Amino acid sequence: MGVVTSRDGLRIAARLRKPPDLLELRLDHFASVADDVENMIARLPSPLIITARDFREGGAKQLSLRKRRDLLLRFLPHATFVDIELRSLHALASIFEMAHQRKVERILSVHDFRTTPDLRTMLEKSREAKSAGTEVFKIVTRVDTGHQLARLIEFMERRPAGIRVSAMGIGKLGGASRILLSGLGSVMAYAHLGKMTLEGQPSLSQIRRLLKSTSLQENFLHLPVSAVRT
Repeated sequence: MGVVTSRDGLRIAARLRKPPDLLELRLDHFASVADDVENMIARLPSPLIITARDFREGGAKQLSLRKRRDLLLRFLPHATFVDIELRSLHALASIFEMAHQRKVERILSVHDFRTTPDLRTMLEKSREAKSAGTEVFKIVTRVDTGHQLARLIEFMERRPAGIRVSAMGIGKLGGASRILLSGLGSVMAYAHLGKMTLEGQPSLSQIRRLLKSTSLQENFLHLPVSAVRT
């Protein structure tokens, strides 16, 4: 999946010869130029995930709840998925329900840019998302150490049944985490389209190359899973 956060990113996405399965349109980056973005949507080659990220979970601007709701409502007709932070579920319940009515699949997400929470916390969040009826639970955590990455791997191995999960890390082992967790069933591998916005975020070409590799351990940072668990 390619993440679009700028006008240059929109232009790159529109020209891709081999587009990704999905493009994530980060509406919080485009709040002041929504007209321009909407005019370009027809040129984008892949189905869209839309999100207007909460500032507390990495949003580009400290947008009001009303502005975020308005952006999501405006772009919902163009979306295949909508991503709402789990913490915003109550406040954006109308968008969540409208997406369901329009057969737009829903992602409830959690972002922790300081650390990887303990296993119990991650499982509780995933169960809360499942109970809400979402189609996908997404969790992003900081993975600077092998121990942090091991916790995220353990979460994937023990995740609740009956819900799709997208798990990934940022930080020093962020790129490694996306490859390793994809091998454990993480359903979406996010990548940038030319400009990294988070430490450890691979490019689209990098993630394609690595996902095709027959030996992830040899081809990504020489990081064996056994070393992660120590």
